[in-house]
Amino acid sequence: MTLAIMNVTAVVSLRGLPAEAVYGLSSAFYYLFAAIVFLIPTAMVAAELAAMFSDKQGGVFRWVGEAYGARTGFLAIWLQWIESTIWYPTVLTFGAVSIAFIGMNEAHDMTLASNKAFTLVVVLVIYWVATFIALKGLDWVGKISKWGGMIGTIIPAGLLIVLGAIYLATGGHNHMDLSQGFFPDLSKFDNLVLASSIFLFYAGMEMMGIHVMDVKNPGRNYPRAIIIGSLVTVCIFVLGTFALGFIIPAGDISLTQSLLIGFDNYFSYLHLSWASPVIAVALMFGVLAGVLTWVSGPSKGIFTVGKAGYLPPFFQKTNRNGVQRNILLVQGGVVTLLALLFVVMPSVQSFYQILSQLTVLLYLIMYMLMFSAAIVLRYKMKSAPRPFRLGKGNGLMWLLGCLGFCGALLAFVLSFVPPGQIATGSNTVWYSVLVIGCLAVVGAPFVIYALRKPSWRDPQAAADFAPFHWERTETAADAAAKPAAAAKPAAAAKSARKSNEGE
Repeated sequence: MTLAIMNVTAVVSLRGLPAEAVYGLSSAFYYLFAAIVFLIPTAMVAAELAAMFSDKQGGVFRWVGEAYGARTGFLAIWLQWIESTIWYPTVLTFGAVSIAFIGMNEAHDMTLASNKAFTLVVVLVIYWVATFIALKGLDWVGKISKWGGMIGTIIPAGLLIVLGAIYLATGGHNHMDLSQGFFPDLSKFDNLVLASSIFLFYAGMEMMGIHVMDVKNPGRNYPRAIIIGSLVTVCIFVLGTFALGFIIPAGDISLTQSLLIGFDNYFSYLHLSWASPVIAVALMFGVLAGVLTWVSGPSKGIFTVGKAGYLPPFFQKTNRNGVQRNILLVQGGVVTLLALLFVVMPSVQSFYQILSQLTVLLYLIMYMLMFSAAIVLRYKMKSAPRPFRLGKGNGLMWLLGCLGFCGALLAFVLSFVPPGQIATGSNTVWYSVLVIGCLAVVGAPFVIYALRKPSWRDPQAAADFAPFHWERTETAADAAAKPAAAAKPAAAAKSARKSNEGE
């Protein structure tokens, strides 16, 4: 149960609920579909990989690198880091909206939340505050993340669902369009892009795989924890989305503001308007906690890999607290530049959506690498110990790996389609940002890998970083080849002596 609750707190975020509320009842279909083809496969496949390499550093770099080589492994850990960097402005936009709704005048709050200058300033202030806290060390991050997750996510999620139930039970008007039914109209292809963003709702579950060896009887209890956690997560998402749909008509839903407007409307209905600023502060605190967790997480992963010789020495510098200072500062610079995209995007909402889609694209590439690597390793490292194994043969791994890969591929393709519900401005800008963004981000690690030098390796870090299985095989083959190579000249000399004696 402890692991199940950890799964819920790691995955659940309320900021994406408005994106699915426009679908009405059919949103439940999308949540369940994404859970079956992505959430559960991600958790189960990552658990086997994490248990298999529980004594080795590297995370997804290790998993993918063992299957495809260090270059592709570096691409995977790079995508995990850069995806989170691009994600910050979107989640912080939600934080800015939360701050705007701290006031007591809803019309004024909505105007402030739509103001680009206000949003830009708040995004940058919250992000850099989170960065400076992260530079203080893990103790600060842990304390704020622990309380922020509970106060800013779990409690508001439960409250939103309860408010929705009270609203309907007391005769409140249901604004949700029930004519759509559970199964969506899949013929409206341009509307599926918002549904594909559900996959990112479930992202991060692979990080729970590191706890697989801490569970008693992991072969039995880990899958149970994943299934329980997944069911609770899906219930929170479905019921929370419904709660917003009950109180806000689909045509009035805004991706950035509707969660706060929904709370405002419920509190007004119950004559509890004083509670609106309280929930806005709680949600803002939850955003800060979430950003803190991610600021220190993926950056630490790529920092560890970088010290093994994959990043220049500049990116290996730490402060006196042992925190990856330069990576965090560069990361902050990228976030600041992305936040300035407000200048060219037609609205806060369109900026939010296009960065969200770029984030989805990059993260899904990493997931496709992870799923395919897990299958490949069943054959490349068939005799390697697997403390947690999916099935006795390879059938279950093929099923879950292919299910996750195909689900991620489907979401990847759909993410390029401009959403029909949102004015994103020119389609040229939309496609340019997504296509050029993907090509630039995916190409960068290959350039860095090609330019790497022996001087980049930190001797101490490299010693702690275990070699890949194929590196050990090559070393063993080289060692075996040396005696054979040395034997050839000796044999030739002996033959020559015999020939001379014969003459």
